Amino acid sequence: MPRPDTALGRVVGRIAGSESFLRTAPAWVPRVDRFLNRVTGGRLMMSGDRHFPALVLVTTGAKTGQRRETPLGTVPHDGGFLVVGSNYGRPSHPAWTANLIANPGAEVTFRGERFPVRARLLSDEERDAVWPLLLEHWPNYDRYVERSGRALRVFRLERVP
Repeated sequence: MPRPDTALGRVVGRIAGSESFLRTAPAWVPRVDRFLNRVTGGRLMMSGDRHFPALVLVTTGAKTGQRRETPLGTVPHDGGFLVVGSNYGRPSHPAWTANLIANPGAEVTFRGERFPVRARLLSDEERDAVWPLLLEHWPNYDRYVERSGRALRVFRLERVP
């Protein structure tokens, strides 16, 4: 994903914020990213690069207890990771956020490394404080808030020693 402050980045951002992309992306983007993560050992994902890196979050299903793998964009921050429950601007929070609230212990694959993390849902004040940083990496988050009509959940993932 190119930097949002470049011409290519603005085009990618416009496409990724379009209604047609937001309607269709949930059906294919996570599948492609899970596949790329699996075959490259977590070193390559379609939805991430150096400017807006991606990880695969492995949670325990809140209702099923089943292992769930979710590719997500992330912003490395203060030794941990910030992840946003945007759900492509849909009205409901994504399932992985409920999984983390119920079971904050999770696992992450990031740039080929797999390790355990502990998740913490940021308070409204904490979310507001990091929001400008998140928008630097993915300006469409404001579009997702507008489209969804809800505050997006933001989690901090911290490595577990």
